Amino acid sequence: MRIARSITGFAIAALSAVGSGASTPSFVPVLQENFPDPFVLSHGAEFIAYSTNDGPNVPVATSRDLVHWSFATDASGNKLDALPRLGSWAKGGFTWAPEVLQLGNRYLLYYTASDRRKNAQCVGVAVAADPQGPFVDSSPEPLVCQTKLGGTIDADAFRDSDGKLYLYFKNDGNRVHQRTWLWGQRLSEDGLSAVGEPVELLGDKERWKDAVIEAPTMVRGPSGYTLFYSAGFFGWNPEEGGLSPYAMGYATCLTPLGQCKDSPDNPILHSFKDRDAGCLSGPGHQSVFEARGRMFISFHAWAATPYCRKEGDKRVLYIAPLLWKDGKPMLGPSLRAQPGS
Repeated sequence: MRIARSITGFAIAALSAVGSGASTPSFVPVLQENFPDPFVLSHGAEFIAYSTNDGPNVPVATSRDLVHWSFATDASGNKLDALPRLGSWAKGGFTWAPEVLQLGNRYLLYYTASDRRKNAQCVGVAVAADPQGPFVDSSPEPLVCQTKLGGTIDADAFRDSDGKLYLYFKNDGNRVHQRTWLWGQRLSEDGLSAVGEPVELLGDKERWKDAVIEAPTMVRGPSGYTLFYSAGFFGWNPEEGGLSPYAMGYATCLTPLGQCKDSPDNPILHSFKDRDAGCLSGPGHQSVFEARGRMFISFHAWAATPYCRKEGDKRVLYIAPLLWKDGKPMLGPSLRAQPGS
């Protein structure tokens, strides 16, 4: 676990990031409600987070300072659904890992859902004029669906410095007892269609990945392209001392679509139970975003008691500064509210 102990100057507005100690866990959730596979969008003075279905197809939470979050609600006071109606190709109940890309005055939501005819999870795209929706997917077919490889999940859209768009995703091989890979593919200028053929970027052979690699996040870092991802079994595992073996790693890439090399430092964030650092079980499915010139990383982990036991069947939201040292990414201790705030 690579955690930077000093993050001086990385506080914004009323939020505070503090060092770890015997009475201060390294990571504290900023939202205690179930919010798996989180993606955070910086939008003006507001932050908008989206998650895998939990009631609504795409639940939404908002914050002004990154540490105080609340669910967005509709006119009836119910949780807002950013994607109230799925594309005609999709059926409800399996809407996972939404991510949003702003293109001009439009917002594109890339999401995973179950195809009615293909018996597989596939990736679609929906459009809205407002980042809270309602998003509309007018396509009769999913955007990407690798049916021969088990399906496609965990889409991540990336806009390079030259304006070109790319989509990253995982083939859902572990669902059908096949291997898993991370893939990249060009997107059209409007972000609504895939261009060319997908390119295999990274596999699951390393032992710590346990034949599962997923949740890609491409970032243009200080030393070039960095592909973050998660790997391993996401659930609690008695063989891991009761913790989850799910963890976060990264690779460096020469281009947006190739020659990616796993870091020897992997995994950079993993489960732990420590008297000083606290408890963390199954950290992963990250997103990276900027706020006031600084980079942050969001991720989920299992809700746990102070004694590192499972606390309900929910994954909660964490946010931490993303730091770079000698071109390598490091996480600072997570953000959390000041006492009494």
